[in-house]
Amino acid sequence: MLNQYPAWKYLLILLIVVVGAIYALPNLYGSDPALQISATRTTTVDSGTEAQVRSLLDAEKIPYRRSVLDDKGLLIRFASVEEQLKAGDLIRKKLGDDYIVALNLAPASPAWLSSINALPMYLGLDLRGGLHFLMEVDTETVTRQAYERYGNDFRGLLRGKKIRYLSITQQSDALKLKFRTAELRDQAKRAIRGQTRDLDLSEEDAEGAYLLIARMTQKTLLELKKNAVQQNVTTLRNRVNELGVAEPVIQQQGDSRIVVQLPGIQDSARAKKILSATATLEFRLVDVEHTVTDALEGRMPAGSRLYRERNGNPVLLKKRVIITGDRITHASSGFDKDSGSPMVSVSLDGAGAHSMARTTKENLQKPMAVVFIEHKTDTRMVDGKEVVSTRKVEEVINIATIRGVFSNRFQITGLDNPAEAQTLALLLRAGALAAPIRIIEERTIGPSLGQENIDQGTRSVVIGMLFVIVFMAIWYKGFGMVANVALMMNLVLIVAILSLLQATLTLPGIAGIVLTVGMAVDANVLVFERIREELRIGNTPQSSIQAGYEKALSTIADANITTLIAAIVLYVFGTGPIKGFAITLSIGIVTSMFTAIMGTRAIINLIVGGRRIKKLSI
Repeated sequence: MLNQYPAWKYLLILLIVVVGAIYALPNLYGSDPALQISATRTTTVDSGTEAQVRSLLDAEKIPYRRSVLDDKGLLIRFASVEEQLKAGDLIRKKLGDDYIVALNLAPASPAWLSSINALPMYLGLDLRGGLHFLMEVDTETVTRQAYERYGNDFRGLLRGKKIRYLSITQQSDALKLKFRTAELRDQAKRAIRGQTRDLDLSEEDAEGAYLLIARMTQKTLLELKKNAVQQNVTTLRNRVNELGVAEPVIQQQGDSRIVVQLPGIQDSARAKKILSATATLEFRLVDVEHTVTDALEGRMPAGSRLYRERNGNPVLLKKRVIITGDRITHASSGFDKDSGSPMVSVSLDGAGAHSMARTTKENLQKPMAVVFIEHKTDTRMVDGKEVVSTRKVEEVINIATIRGVFSNRFQITGLDNPAEAQTLALLLRAGALAAPIRIIEERTIGPSLGQENIDQGTRSVVIGMLFVIVFMAIWYKGFGMVANVALMMNLVLIVAILSLLQATLTLPGIAGIVLTVGMAVDANVLVFERIREELRIGNTPQSSIQAGYEKALSTIADANITTLIAAIVLYVFGTGPIKGFAITLSIGIVTSMFTAIMGTRAIINLIVGGRRIKKLSI
């Protein structure tokens, strides 16, 4: 019989629509203002922390909805932003620097939806409110620091080769090595060539001496600056985790700039502190000739310093630094093949490998420590004025015994668990900013403006749908109402897919949805006009319906495929807002093809399929 689907096809369409409705549902519940409390490297968040926080809130009579303790930390939900801000100030003051307290928005959907991973879409900066920073990386400092390292390396290399030099001076774009004779200059040139190929070496006779000019090649210079910016992006992304941001945007812009967007964050001062903080790593030998007790009692050995481990235990380390974190080219966590215990594999550059090889050869079976150093900024009010001070935080994050001689690659063992190994690898790989950064642009989008954007976007979708629904109902009557049902299904499926993908919805994304609403009925217009043509030439209603869908399909497919190709090109070559528009447009094209062709056909088949009818409501 004409215009009838098999039962399995009806069930499949129904299943898709029901699943889509379930996964779109969390977006109706909105989100609660919340505090995300997580631990630093020296603390843990447990039931005791939860009890302490609850007692603080109860004592100050700050109401809260509920608290949830999980592996990410402690989440406290509030009914209003005012209560959230008041509680945040209180808890930060009481808990101090041992915990990270971040303002956030937590989905308010029921637990049964969360249990099946039905989560709302992320909202972008323009909808949720938050902070926007444009940062510039000081690439000139990167170049200067690189030449400083080369200068130090050359001094050590020439002393080791017993090649006498008069001086090594650093210029803005080169190193100038001065020798007494041409023979010494040639020996130095061969030695430097044997250590690195990243420099162009040229000779010059001037100032009554023989000069060797060393400049980084253009390829090396570009690679150096590129790596510095990329490492800063990685470091900033890791630091943003401290702010508890659900969907941050951190991406490179141009050759030396980085865009950072933090949706849901309103604490601009704290965000700037974390993003612009400087940190580094140092490898030092442990002083085994003297005791910590003597140092604590004031008898500090010459050449040693007292440090603290993460748990507060004192450690006596040598002042001489073996290598710093800028010598590390890569670090990854894993498991030791022999013992099966967690470890971190580290790779060093040439100069770092040389220093590490010499140190480990001379200090077998002695302990070596990794020190994490960070410069933190504190802000306090003095006589009504904001005073900013900087303090240096140093902690020993690992101590391991040197088991053998190693240079450019080695392993750090003695770690407690895989999580600690991953954390250490992260600190080694991206714990320090490769180059200084400065904030050249800062914008704050308030929650009220974000809510206004959401309201306006929702209003535009609703108004657009109403116009389409009224037009379709008047122009195509009963078939137009079927198309309207499919249009609602299409909107639900778009929201469901965006939620499943955990995509970020922005204002351009809403524009894509509005455009999709208009385009979604295009397929039905083509089909319905084709059905009218078939009826006008005298075909029966049933054969007209079948011909209308079959003959219009190729035209519909061509139109939607060309639009989909354009959307994909926008996504591949676009950035930021353009990508958001392209994503929603692409999803809308796919879902509208499903709802406009299969969805409406299924409904029409159920209503008129297989029946003897003389007239269609079209």
